[in-house]
Amino acid sequence: MDDQLNKEFLEAYKKASSTDSKIPSDVKLRIYAYYKQATSDTLQMHDNQQDDLVKAFKFNAWMQISHLTSEQAKIEYINLIKSLEL
Repeated sequence: MDDQLNKEFLEAYKKASSTDSKIPSDVKLRIYAYYKQATSDTLQMHDNQQDDLVKAFKFNAWMQISHLTSEQAKIEYINLIKSLEL
């Protein structure tokens, strides 16, 4: 199951990363949050060149789903990408 889940997660990531479809900002935040929870060990804010408001929205979205395990976040990510029909 774990190998299959990782395969589906990677396929969903590739699909989301290569789409030209216009995705609403709130959905982009959920995609970001699920991805970060699925691939990161701890909740942390990274310092980069983005606007502080954008960083705050991203961090908040991630914090809201931080109770999920990595596997649960991968499943939610996959389901969200599938629901978008990209």
